[in-house]
Amino acid sequence: MNAHLHIQTASRDGITILKQNYFTPPFKAANITEDKKSGILHIMLMSSSPGILDGDDHQLKIEIAPDSHLQLHTQSYQRLFNMKKGASQKMEVVVEKDASFVFIPHPVVPHEHSIFTARNTIHLYDGSHLVWGEILTCGRKLNGEQFIFSKYHTVTDVFMNERLVIKENWLVQPSLVNVHAMGQWEGYSHQASLIVVNEPEAISMAKEAMYDYLLQQASLTFGISNFSSGALIVRILGYKAEQLFKILNTLATFISAGKPVNNKTSAYAN
Repeated sequence: MNAHLHIQTASRDGITILKQNYFTPPFKAANITEDKKSGILHIMLMSSSPGILDGDDHQLKIEIAPDSHLQLHTQSYQRLFNMKKGASQKMEVVVEKDASFVFIPHPVVPHEHSIFTARNTIHLYDGSHLVWGEILTCGRKLNGEQFIFSKYHTVTDVFMNERLVIKENWLVQPSLVNVHAMGQWEGYSHQASLIVVNEPEAISMAKEAMYDYLLQQASLTFGISNFSSGALIVRILGYKAEQLFKILNTLATFISAGKPVNNKTSAYAN
């Protein structure tokens, strides 16, 4: 199935509004903003399909106008079903000047023989902020399906003023590379990553808070790296999808409108 989604925002008197909301089946996007005066637009990305099927081709475009702020949510875990040819997805995000975008989708669950390729291209400009998450599981662990998918490959390019500043190439092929080997997943069954772009001072303060918070979490290992003074990436290995999903959402609260948030205010901090 070829599916398309196009979302555009606008800013009106300091409030972010939905300017355009175009989608084709199985996609649907709904405005779920509760606090209309917060200035942040919350959109729920939904699908009538049980997951991504063989031959699916998804095209998503998100355009965030200057001085507007969008947080995109997903409804449920993303399942990749049994495939022969594979499925693909392309997502383009434009975050204009002094705008922000937060996207931490639910974990991906690849079924047996699934093949998935995604290309994410994100354009940032002066004063724009980004929080971008991704979580991959080993498969249907409770069904005994661990690392029996064929291929999972995502490439994420982040541009600042048309200059490439971050490139993340995430390729997992269990039949070709031993995922349990040193330097790979090393016995863990779930992996998460979080890319954050913000003001250098906010990044510096948030990195310290993130490190202290992650040290308190059980049954995982992690690393935090700076790409530049205004960007960092967090990589986490663990055993539970829900735990990693909650952790990424908590880490995202450490930066809000360019200012780190005390982790005690987070719903997941305790």
